[in-house]
Amino acid sequence: IHRSFFTDVMVQALRIAEQGKSALVVQFLKGGIHQGPHQPMQLGQNLDWIRSDMAGCIHGPEVEAEAQAAVQELWQYTKTMVSKGRYGLVVLDELSLAVNYDLISAPDVIDFLQHRPPQVDVILTGPAMPTVLLDIADQVTEFRRNFLP
Repeated sequence: IHRSFFTDVMVQALRIAEQGKSALVVQFLKGGIHQGPHQPMQLGQNLDWIRSDMAGCIHGPEVEAEAQAAVQELWQYTKTMVSKGRYGLVVLDELSLAVNYDLISAPDVIDFLQHRPPQVDVILTGPAMPTVLLDIADQVTEFRRNFLP
């Protein structure tokens, strides 16, 4: 689990894809560019990148019904694609916020992680990662900003 810092995680996904292993990057709280589950962007032949199919981005816990539905559609799509075992790496960007905003349930995430194909590595990102997800993680990486005077 990475607690914030998407750039590092994206570099990791690009490296995996460059080595010939398929990677999927899922951005639950980002939208606005018609890149939902039915229009994934391909970066090279091994990296798929999808966002929620909504007009804008989610910036806080007050979420419109349309955006909630878009996040749920993307979550269902993600679970289906991962269960097929096509990807070696799956990045679930800002999943912590999706859980904290009650868009995706923590028990559903735990079930997803426990029942994914064994060859699939999953990276969860976002601030304020729920403790129940940290408790089942194989590895936790936390990035902090150090402000110097």
